[in-house]
Amino acid sequence: MSDSSVFYRSCLLCPRRCNANRNSGKLGFCAETSELKLAWAGLHFGEEPFITAAGGSGTIFVTGCNLKCAFCQNYQISQKGTGSAVGQELFIRICLALQEAGAENINIVTGSHAIASLAPFLRCAKSSGLKIPVCWNCSAYESIEALELLSDVVDIWLPDLKTLNPLISEAVFAAKDYPQVAKRAIKWMIEHSNPEFTTVFDKQGKKHQKMLSGVIVRHLALPGRIEDSALVLDWFEKHADKRAYLSLMSQYTPVPFSQEEMQQRQKALSAFQNRYIEQDEFDKLQQLIESYEIENGFYQELVQDTEWLPDFNRVQPFSSELARPIWHWSNPSEIIR
Repeated sequence: MSDSSVFYRSCLLCPRRCNANRNSGKLGFCAETSELKLAWAGLHFGEEPFITAAGGSGTIFVTGCNLKCAFCQNYQISQKGTGSAVGQELFIRICLALQEAGAENINIVTGSHAIASLAPFLRCAKSSGLKIPVCWNCSAYESIEALELLSDVVDIWLPDLKTLNPLISEAVFAAKDYPQVAKRAIKWMIEHSNPEFTTVFDKQGKKHQKMLSGVIVRHLALPGRIEDSALVLDWFEKHADKRAYLSLMSQYTPVPFSQEEMQQRQKALSAFQNRYIEQDEFDKLQQLIESYEIENGFYQELVQDTEWLPDFNRVQPFSSELARPIWHWSNPSEIIR
């Protein structure tokens, strides 16, 4: 039995503390056993400028999740189990293939429930020739004990700060304690990271700033809940500004769920307004970020379309402008060149 199996025997990795014996095939809240499952890996060009830089971010999407975000655009993999089991050797091959393809970093998306596997796999990848930074792209619903397992392998922390309203977090994310847990996790990330950048050039000779280490806190504004975004910006200005970067996102996109899926999610989605962010709300978000005088912040331009919505049943889940596939769960032995 591997060392990681100890953590899955009675799983307490995340704040859910399910106690599920995932080694025996029992499912935790994350709906995953102890097997590491991945859905897609490739170069992604739609991340924050410091993360995308010149070559794109080497994103690896992990199957499963320890939140139940009602609006999740990645629900196929986060909530429906789409993906294939991956062992250490294949994981390392994927990381090195991304590096060879020009990725600026290895961007692990939604891996919180699989930290016990991912930490040693990343350690082995680094000892096998992985030189680019590792980015931990998460919901911030993390236990400090689990984060400590990553302290020697993660360079860049990219947590969400979804909401500081416990009523919204309970209704929409199935986690009433999310605000307190997320604040504690983000503070830990800031304390264990120093911002460092370098300059890189793309094929056209254009200069880009690339993050080597540091923290970027994401916040996705929810339609009709702009006052909740004000709470997040206020907390960030008081506790994280000058030590971390803020990424304010306005890309909320209603997912065209099936009728059955929509019925299951209707109560949660009714906690806010399931629609695009409107221009007047976007204007208020701009005013907020300016009023708090956040030094290290940037925001996303308002775009009302569905280009952000992926389909992980396809080898190319995104638009060709947004991403280039390197690996797909449907053919796990193949590295796409």
